[in-house]
Amino acid sequence: MGMVFFNGIPLGKASNLEQMRKELIDKRRKGKFPKSMSISYLEDRDELHITLDNGRILRPLIVVKDGKPLLTEKHKQKLIEGTITWQELIDEGIIELLDADEEDNAYVAISEEELTEEHTHLELDPAMILGIEASLLPFPEMNRGDRLNYGSRMVVQASGIYLKNYLIRDDTAAQLLVYPELPMVYTQTEEYTGLNKHPSGQNLVIALISYEGYNIEDALIINKASIERGLGRSYFLRTYVAEARRYWGGQEDIIGFPEEGVYGIRPEKAYTKLSEEGIINVEEYADTDDVLVSRISPIRFIGIQEEIRMGISNKKDNSITVRKGEEGIVEKVILTENDNGDKIIKTTVREYKIPEIGDKFATRHGQKGVIGMIVPEEDMPFTESGITPDIILNPHAIPSRMTVGQLMEILAGKIGALVGERIDATAFKGKEEEIREMLINLGFKEGPREVMYDGKTGRKFKVRIFIGIGYYLRLYHLVSHKMHARARGKVTLLTKQPTEGRSREGGLRFGEMEKDCLIAHGAALTLKERFSSDRYEFYICNECGLICYENKRKGRVECPLCKGSDVEKTEMSYAFKLLLDELMSMMIYPKIKVTRKVVI
Repeated sequence: MGMVFFNGIPLGKASNLEQMRKELIDKRRKGKFPKSMSISYLEDRDELHITLDNGRILRPLIVVKDGKPLLTEKHKQKLIEGTITWQELIDEGIIELLDADEEDNAYVAISEEELTEEHTHLELDPAMILGIEASLLPFPEMNRGDRLNYGSRMVVQASGIYLKNYLIRDDTAAQLLVYPELPMVYTQTEEYTGLNKHPSGQNLVIALISYEGYNIEDALIINKASIERGLGRSYFLRTYVAEARRYWGGQEDIIGFPEEGVYGIRPEKAYTKLSEEGIINVEEYADTDDVLVSRISPIRFIGIQEEIRMGISNKKDNSITVRKGEEGIVEKVILTENDNGDKIIKTTVREYKIPEIGDKFATRHGQKGVIGMIVPEEDMPFTESGITPDIILNPHAIPSRMTVGQLMEILAGKIGALVGERIDATAFKGKEEEIREMLINLGFKEGPREVMYDGKTGRKFKVRIFIGIGYYLRLYHLVSHKMHARARGKVTLLTKQPTEGRSREGGLRFGEMEKDCLIAHGAALTLKERFSSDRYEFYICNECGLICYENKRKGRVECPLCKGSDVEKTEMSYAFKLLLDELMSMMIYPKIKVTRKVVI
């Protein structure tokens, strides 16, 4: 006797649950139960689970009986002619929708050739065992599983034409590839998903060869002439939003030029690119920290008395400026209102990005890398026919990753370029023998390998070089958006230590391992400088051991406890002083003893 559950709620006990499962499935196929109902039997627990709740992913499979699929050639022909619909096939029980639980009880065949009487279902197409991203990869069955995962992530990160109406959108950040191309080696999923209408990569000539060590650790050598012809060029669009809010008491933000006396006013130069309304003009160049929208906000929590006593205006400059490290040309300015009637100004800045050393590229096989060197075309190796590669990929990237699919793509891409046709590389459909035979017929008896010559010396390489066409993606990780350095700068109010993060002009963290490197190099004294970002000078009372304060009236330093002046000047980290204050707030009395040391 086993338990029966409906949507996780126990209904009762029953015997022979496996037979009950088969009967329920048979009734579902005949239309007596909803087609989305899942019936699964857990043999180890002797439980039958009937599920009909929302949120389950169902996938279609062809029902198999006695080793033969119920979907016949007649059904396929009727589907093509349009005399029968997909829903009718589901209603007739020819196609069945299974969720993850019920699939555990199914024995699914990948193809019709391997069907046996034990099989319960057949895949509509072998590629359907993969998700959308993984099925976009060419020859995925030839790669290792982890590379397919990486490849799926790379496809998502690629710059391309993400939407056709990007000109009228105001996304916070967007990247557009200037010259996107359809891949020479494609998959059928691209056509079904519409990716062939807005591709996100370029077909490049790839040579697998080491080049003076500059493509070590997955780095890429790129042909300078290829970049000048448009390889990997993209636009980066950033939208800045300025909202003129209304506050309690009749105060509100003002869009316009600030008057003299406004707190935090910027130099006059910062406002020169603005129109009369205080908003930057379209097609105007804007550099880092340039004002896009001049906005004056009221200083909150300051009344009239404080305003008179402190001698400051009750207004502060709260302008919208271009982010640190970014620049560009103003693409568009949108003026609108929100539900409360507050004015909203959206400014989109367009930045032209040309590939540089440090920019990230990847193939659809998870072989990612940054540009390590940009080489003039005359120094690049060339083939007997005078072809120079666009990218030189390190051959060491192949054996350990075992991305045979990439080698097949380069091979198929070469054939496609020579024949003038795109090659289908959908999962489980690529045929290596046919591709190799086509290459031999084209005159490449050595396969894809060719004789190449050194561009600098003109000498012939002793070995033949693997060269062909591959599809490369430009990822949105740009070095210009990650590059960061600072000397002195902003510190946090609480700890007096540098701020964190590139966007806040933060300091560069110097950790345990970096410390060990300096010690190993014999530069230990440098640590004193590096680890003193919050160095502070204090006076410590020799009697009480507390931090003293400076009495401005008496012109001396006093202890807050004994009011004595027997104090010792010392240095410590401000973070340590903060710890002492926190201990005192918990009624703990930390006493500091200052030991005078004579340095010889």
